[in-house]
Amino acid sequence: MKLQDDPPLHLTYCLNIHPGETWEENFAAIREKTLAVKRLVAPDKAFGLGLRLSARAAQALSQPKVMADFRAFLDANGLYVFTINGFPYGQFHEGVVKERVYRPDWTDDARRDYTNTLADILAELLPEGVSGSISTLPLSYKKWFETSGILEVSAEVLFRMQANVADCAWHLAEIRRRTGRQIVLAFEPEPDCLIESTDEAEQYLRAFLKEASGSIVFARPCPLEVATDIIHRHVGVCVDICHLAVEFENPKTSLQRLARAGIAVGKVQLSSALRFVPTRTARRRLREFSESVYLHQVKVRKADRQVLSYRDLAEAPDVRGPEATPGEEWRIHFHVPLYVSEYGELKSTSNLYTPELAKLLTSGVTPHLEIETYTFDVLPAAAREPDVVQSIAREYEWVLDYLKC
Repeated sequence: MKLQDDPPLHLTYCLNIHPGETWEENFAAIREKTLAVKRLVAPDKAFGLGLRLSARAAQALSQPKVMADFRAFLDANGLYVFTINGFPYGQFHEGVVKERVYRPDWTDDARRDYTNTLADILAELLPEGVSGSISTLPLSYKKWFETSGILEVSAEVLFRMQANVADCAWHLAEIRRRTGRQIVLAFEPEPDCLIESTDEAEQYLRAFLKEASGSIVFARPCPLEVATDIIHRHVGVCVDICHLAVEFENPKTSLQRLARAGIAVGKVQLSSALRFVPTRTARRRLREFSESVYLHQVKVRKADRQVLSYRDLAEAPDVRGPEATPGEEWRIHFHVPLYVSEYGELKSTSNLYTPELAKLLTSGVTPHLEIETYTFDVLPAAAREPDVVQSIAREYEWVLDYLKC
């Protein structure tokens, strides 16, 4: 929903919380769950949707009759679409996801084609005068390349990624030329991925601009000023506050840094991670959060500020490990509800949501905010709410109170 006009700011929740890999399942969730959330949160206001479409669902929604029916449904129910989560290409619920969520990555033409399909869908659905965003995976997964950073992958791999991203940027520019719709492709930094931090996001986009300056990555002749304009307009970052927290980054500082660098922030995902000081009691409690569906990367900051990484919570040191040394803290990539600040000795990173960050989020640093808690069904039983609609409504209540909107 629209929170303010100047600068424009829209809020939604990501529909990846609802299981469903087909368009029929997605549409059913909107009818049965999203409309119920709207009745609780904004019964008399236009209510924004953050779509999550698998490649299979995207192909179905692209059919003219299906699209026409969906647009009519949106109009009839006071709904509109301004952003799409284009990160998970395939299955995202009810089965093992883990690192499969990164396939196909940006070396694969299938990722480019899927993203272009999402762009076409969003161009059809965007209301007049509202910009759009598509969040996407941060290129690939570092452990597949045995590298510590994006600029250390081979020239061949980097070129293949850049070429696919450039094709998408060109596609978005053609949509803007043809329809006037402005859409940003937003890479979402995530722990252990090729872009996992604000610093790597800057490195990557600087490298992309350098490649584009010679028209190397565009598949057609493109003057320098045109290539630069396309990238600045259509390629940016999706800032997930949970992911920044796991990296021990301050979201306010990161957003200010991206703004100074002239990097578009397509959207900010409002989410919290787990944090704790690893006493034996806390580690025993943490085991309740180890589950088999999603990848839960772990970062451990030692007292000397060194950060250790573990691929998944199940692979981190077990509950029989030693008590923490003074100053040690763990952060876990496990999205927990925004309205929960602690689970006993386990805390959330909701402490990062300061008044200063709220002021920045409403200042024009991004046009889109998206509540990004998708883990309600894998939370420990004692922490799980019985009604997902009520849980989502509570998250909206928390966000609106935080932003004072």
